[in-house]
Amino acid sequence: MSKNPFPRLASIGEDVIGKAAQNPTTNRLLQTGLQLRDRVDDLSKRVRGLEEMENRLEELEGRVEKLEHRGASTKATASKPAGAKKPDA
Repeated sequence: MSKNPFPRLASIGEDVIGKAAQNPTTNRLLQTGLQLRDRVDDLSKRVRGLEEMENRLEELEGRVEKLEHRGASTKATASKPAGAKKPDA
């Protein structure tokens, strides 16, 4: 008998996997697990896309806020001419 048990364990493992693949219940379980893995992969891709979109949205909101502040200060100075006097009552 060999001193290394790994080849024997590998052979037993292959036999177990072969028998499990022939069992309809085990096969359905394996298929369900593979579908779950695919769905998790798809979901993680979507989440990464949402994170990128969220970062872009924050950047755009900051730009809009700057433009609004700049526009408000321009309107304030444009509506009050520099040399205008208050009418005497």
